Amino acid sequence: MEIETTEEEIGEQALQTAKMVANIPSIREGFSTESPEETIQPIAEEMRELTGAEFIVIGNMEGIRYSHPDQDKLGKNMVGGDNDAALIHGESYVSRAEGSLGPSLRGKTPVWNHEGEIVGIVSVGYMIKDINAIIFDNIKKILFPSIIVLFIGAVGGLLLTRNIRGQLMGFEPHKLTSLYRERSAILSAIHEGMIAVNADGVIQLMNQSAEKLLDGKQKTFFNQPISKVLPELSLSSLIKNGQACRNKQVEVNDRHIIFNMIPIYDQNQVKGAVLSFRDKTELKEIIDTLGEVRSYSEELRAQTHEYTNRLYVLSGMLQLGNFEEAIELIQKETQTIETQNKIVYDQISDKTVQAILLGKIGKASELKINFLIDDYSSLSEMADYIEPTNLITILGNVIDNALDAVREQENGTVQFFSTDIGHDYIFEVADNGIGIDKKDINRIFHRRFSTKDQTTRGYGLAMVKETIENLNGRIEVKSNLTEGTIFTIFIPKQQVKKTG
Repeated sequence: MEIETTEEEIGEQALQTAKMVANIPSIREGFSTESPEETIQPIAEEMRELTGAEFIVIGNMEGIRYSHPDQDKLGKNMVGGDNDAALIHGESYVSRAEGSLGPSLRGKTPVWNHEGEIVGIVSVGYMIKDINAIIFDNIKKILFPSIIVLFIGAVGGLLLTRNIRGQLMGFEPHKLTSLYRERSAILSAIHEGMIAVNADGVIQLMNQSAEKLLDGKQKTFFNQPISKVLPELSLSSLIKNGQACRNKQVEVNDRHIIFNMIPIYDQNQVKGAVLSFRDKTELKEIIDTLGEVRSYSEELRAQTHEYTNRLYVLSGMLQLGNFEEAIELIQKETQTIETQNKIVYDQISDKTVQAILLGKIGKASELKINFLIDDYSSLSEMADYIEPTNLITILGNVIDNALDAVREQENGTVQFFSTDIGHDYIFEVADNGIGIDKKDINRIFHRRFSTKDQTTRGYGLAMVKETIENLNGRIEVKSNLTEGTIFTIFIPKQQVKKTG
């Protein structure tokens, strides 16, 4: 590139000099004199010295020299064989040829008289060896700084590489990629919420469990201050001071959580912290579900106790000879049991629902509440994806709420209906209680909301709604004050995969 540029510049310089010489009036007029060399030679030599050209040779139409650096060569033919384009076609150009002085780069142009005729040629040249010397000098000027820059760049690159390796703890890029994939997989698999923040308390990393816990507060959490995302925790001062925090209980998004914070140190300086969250609400739901199972056991025990008492009454009647009353009691109990049991055992096939209904029948009997199962109820075995604990949470809480609603009623009645006709399992629980105020209809599924004692209640229906939504189902409520409430539950028979 440097060679081509230098040759192009020198060739252009030679050509411009040749044109300038060819336009000198004394040169033109010299061709018409008896001894052109006497006029032309002094002018050509003067111009050669002024321009620094190696030679300026001027010749006539036959190529006879009128000027030359070597006066002994005046009157002799020009050498190189590259004059025709100028003498015949009137062109101006740059050529490379070997003349009497050796290989040269030359600019050639014709000489025109006043009548517009070509009368001669001007050839201005620079020796190739001189051009090569110029090129070499230019390269040397560029090469030395380039070597210095290259050396500095190599040293800088080496230092930068060492610094990057130090920052990356000596890991190669492919290893870092592997570690990143593994870290992402681990964070996704961890059930606990994980958040990493820098020394300024700005969130740098968060797994899906943490995003789920914070859902609804804002759309994006990355590069957000932890104090803004979780103001309940008051972590800014703890992070700056590098204080650890263990098993602290707070409430976030109506959820009871336990969180831990471990500071990250580098050379005794706090660089950030890692926070982990456990949802205590889920533990509470498990405990409540176990409580439901235990209550069914107690309800069945109460039912057994209730019938034992009736057997004692029946035995007393027989011993007193009140046979008609004893028969009437037996018939009444038999009719009730046959009706209820026929529906439970013959029309409802799912064992978990059977157990729930039998337990609630016993509890209703103990509370002196009419618990009626609709004669048209039917239910096949529930789909495998619906866990028994799901049914316990849903039906147990809804029926218990209905029983509570009519506990103070003089003729309290709770009705249950189920069917699996269509694409959904449908359950309906109705009561003739005092009903729910319209302003509270949308609030009954919120955590810690209850129309009764809110310090110990307000979780049942919230758990019911969450469980139903996790099964991609829905729950509807219709209620009128003084007339009662109807809960209708729809659960798909086939599991629907969640998208998004």
